[in-house]
Amino acid sequence: MLDKHLNKALEKRLCESSLRSLKSQSDMIDFCSNDYLGFSKKLRDVKAVTGSTGSRLISGHHDIHEQAENEIALFHNAEASLIFNSGYDANLSFFSTVPKKGDTVVYDQLCHASIRDGLKLGNARSFSFKHNDIDILKLKLKQAQGVVYVAVESVYSMDGDLAPLAEIDEVCTEHGALLVVDEAHATGVFGLKGEGLCGEKEIEPYARVYTFGKALGCHGAVICGTKTLKDYLINFARPFIYTTSLPPHSIEVIRQAYADLENCAERIKLRENIEFFKRNFESPQLIESNSPIQCVVVGGNVRCREMATSFQDKGLDVRAILSPSVAEGSERIRICLHSFNSQEEIAQLCGQLKKLI
Repeated sequence: MLDKHLNKALEKRLCESSLRSLKSQSDMIDFCSNDYLGFSKKLRDVKAVTGSTGSRLISGHHDIHEQAENEIALFHNAEASLIFNSGYDANLSFFSTVPKKGDTVVYDQLCHASIRDGLKLGNARSFSFKHNDIDILKLKLKQAQGVVYVAVESVYSMDGDLAPLAEIDEVCTEHGALLVVDEAHATGVFGLKGEGLCGEKEIEPYARVYTFGKALGCHGAVICGTKTLKDYLINFARPFIYTTSLPPHSIEVIRQAYADLENCAERIKLRENIEFFKRNFESPQLIESNSPIQCVVVGGNVRCREMATSFQDKGLDVRAILSPSVAEGSERIRICLHSFNSQEEIAQLCGQLKKLI
């Protein structure tokens, strides 16, 4: 009986051309991964314990965890930091735990699912504001009660555009709200040493989330904030308390990735590739973005799938982003640029885009 019910939901997705499936790695030219700096391809000599053996509160806490958290906090100019197994876990932990009943979270409507899911598990009131709209944010803040949090991403994963962080930070100060910034797609890419957009704009929100599975090429995430916030999360964040911790060898890879960030030539090459792409492909359907994420809005799941297949037939690993992941009518081709993409590869990509658009 249950399978019949599940199949009905799957068949609905199939009819809407939105059925998801897993694909193996290919030897196509990578224009879809979040490995912006190519760090995942770096070979690192790691000699550390391979298993963590338990949660951080039981047997999974090692000196290297604390050492890494101190180094990361210093790198991001924060008082303290706490490592999580993923960005999803980090956002789920913060938003389900820190805002309390009677508090309010105002979040950008394009915030990641992990933020929304965390809010669903928590007891605070929450409502969204129109993407990057400062005036609407001000109106929503006037309706907020209790301790007020404003949640945004510095770089939005499905559009690639940047949040107006300086203006948002100013509004939060005016209204006594606490700013929380997800820096997932800005980590390693923005800032003088890859510290993210908050560092580049010299903004210090109440909390920041940095993930390691994108430009850093490894796995996990960290929340940076005050020492009190760290202690609170250790005591009350269920995704942290009841999860087997990242093993020491994973933490050592994270430390080495951070060590590689400060003076990496890959960030300069990535910036050059973004500029090269934008010079060689102009279209009203291209969402304005200065990040590695470049999106061309096509509309329609079927059309997007057809376009992605056309790219892949040419050896270009480009993926379609379909509804319901994005709003119906805004389905798109999402291109991720990297430091390791050659200009010849990007030129080939642009040529194919022009033909299809």
